[in-house]
Amino acid sequence: MQVTQFDVVIVGGGLAGLSLACALSGTRLRVALVEQRAPIRPAGWDVRVYAISPANARFLQRIGVWKHLPEERIATLMAMEVYGDTGARLDFSAYASGLSELGWVIESSLIACELWENVKRQNNLTLFSPAAPSRVEIRAEEAILTLTDGRTVSTKLLVGADGRDSWLRQTVGLSAEATSYGELGVVANFACERQHRGIARQWFRADGVLAWLPLAGERLSIVWSTAEEHARTLLALAGDELSARVASAGQHALGDLKLLTPAAAFPLSLMRVPRTFTARLALIGDAAHGIHPLSGHGINLGFQDARVLGELLAA
Repeated sequence: MQVTQFDVVIVGGGLAGLSLACALSGTRLRVALVEQRAPIRPAGWDVRVYAISPANARFLQRIGVWKHLPEERIATLMAMEVYGDTGARLDFSAYASGLSELGWVIESSLIACELWENVKRQNNLTLFSPAAPSRVEIRAEEAILTLTDGRTVSTKLLVGADGRDSWLRQTVGLSAEATSYGELGVVANFACERQHRGIARQWFRADGVLAWLPLAGERLSIVWSTAEEHARTLLALAGDELSARVASAGQHALGDLKLLTPAAAFPLSLMRVPRTFTARLALIGDAAHGIHPLSGHGINLGFQDARVLGELLAA
């Protein structure tokens, strides 16, 4: 049996795994990335978007990805307004904080595609894709990973970046404590009648939390975190009905809305992993933690995982 040797093998080509691979570019480390499928660049707008913090924008700049993101698809986040269900209000602004911006809102698929292209340009990285792991053996001096196609690799460090249902985490016996919120996050993109001026908005309502994130142009992305029954009601609405419902729930802050993408939904849960490392293995991204989208920090945590681990490995 032929075994290919590496210093670092990353299992999972999501945003965290790809960004770690990019962070290790230019080092003397022999790196491999195992991923079942390449990201697909959608023809239209992606309903899954992220608010990228300034620290992570700097990280993406450092690994050579930010400059390749299309400027016309990036919205600058200048302020945030939070409304309580009893009339209370909180305001945050870049100006009041002495900042030029609070962050940027970008589609998930655009970041993934540019990270993927960056990975393919690396001289010290071997890409196993399409490929998936089937067996792992942890030894004192190395970890042995066998892929479903029979290829085998050895590595000094395995990195699990394979998501909340991490195969690697489960296979090596690292426990995860998942708690369902009993809610779905309904996501969709809309065109808005009025300029959003880079302001994100959140409403804490009796039927859940509605978040509006500004997109490039006069568009916005929403996440309505709500009980499953209400979420399914929203998903069943016709486009004009959903647009009217979302505009009304948001107090018509941006006038009339027009649905641009079909609505979708995903389950919301909290996941804690008491131990994110063991001999010859470390977990990053959603394989290591899962939080409510209310904070908007899921991918920001994942990028920081990749940044810190990358710096440690490159030292």
